[in-house]
Amino acid sequence: MTVTFPKGFKSSGIHSGIKEDNKLDLALIYMDEPVSPVAVGVFTSNEAKASPVLVSQLNLEASKNAARAIILNSGNANAGMGKKGFDDASLMVQKVSQSLDLDFRDVLVASTGLIGIPMPIDRIIESIPLLISELSSDWENSAKAILTTDTKEKTATFEGESGFRIGAIAKGAAMLAPALATMLCVVTTDFRSDAQNLDLALKLAVEDSFNSIVVDGCMSTNDTVLLLSSGSEEGSFDEFRSGLGQVLKSLSNQMVKDAEGSTVFANLKVKGAASKEQARTCARQVATSVLVRCSLNGHDPYWGRILSELGAARTGIDQHKVSIFYGETEVARDGAPFAHDAKSLKMYMERDEIEITADLKLGYFEAEITFCDISHAYIDENIGTS
Repeated sequence: MTVTFPKGFKSSGIHSGIKEDNKLDLALIYMDEPVSPVAVGVFTSNEAKASPVLVSQLNLEASKNAARAIILNSGNANAGMGKKGFDDASLMVQKVSQSLDLDFRDVLVASTGLIGIPMPIDRIIESIPLLISELSSDWENSAKAILTTDTKEKTATFEGESGFRIGAIAKGAAMLAPALATMLCVVTTDFRSDAQNLDLALKLAVEDSFNSIVVDGCMSTNDTVLLLSSGSEEGSFDEFRSGLGQVLKSLSNQMVKDAEGSTVFANLKVKGAASKEQARTCARQVATSVLVRCSLNGHDPYWGRILSELGAARTGIDQHKVSIFYGETEVARDGAPFAHDAKSLKMYMERDEIEITADLKLGYFEAEITFCDISHAYIDENIGTS
């Protein structure tokens, strides 16, 4: 179990008619046994925010972080739809809140799918009674109902030594940039804490997970990460933070591994930086480079592209100090070629998971980012409306 793993939660997922072929496209996560309910969220920084993002942000504020339900849909982003989009998102919230006998502000909403396409709102509203009737301890249908171009569900759980639990579902396979991703993520927990601490824990966990992955460097209008706590279990906050970090890191890695058209999963570490910000900026510059990602697709250890991107980040590196490694093999030292075993390196580059390290030799700070190659299959997926 995932979102129903912690105490006090139910979920459901059904076909409402947004997608064709009876594919699941509408989900509900409900805190049915709250003890000390808390809800916090992190959203896209895109200035063209989708209507569900706006509605959820308003409701989190209005409820003073005490929301108890989330309705999610896939197949339509409800973005770029103006006032009609806002009204549709609000109507979804209203129907769920009335059906569950909740206040309007206690329900959040999230959507993912095509941008600028009218929402089939009538089908969704008509399906909400069925969605609610299907609420149970089952999690699989809710995990499936939020998928778009994903090939598999993304789930993760954690159980603390004191007995508290964390469960999560997510979706995401493209438009992944180091500022969240084209993703929806719902995290549930029975760990008891206040909104301020849960908000801090969520933001820290997001920074090292969803804010540290790249597929194509494109930012979404709909990124939403929501954390609901029923508050029934005591425990160590440090252990909770660690567990939450593990859950979100697992989900973000699953996204990159399931990225559209990807064949290589890469973890890049930039170390020896003069500051954390320098390390992060350099890592993001390399990971979003089309040239670097094409090299990965060709299994080519072309370190020159990495050095070039480190310089293009314009953070004040000294190119004559930089060393670059693929796995354990050092291919460049002091910004110049370094003798190595080309045969063993070639074998390493054929792997579907690789490590890349860039040592700036300027200080003691480091940052990691996870990314993947770019392939012809990615282009095929995105040459039309998708």
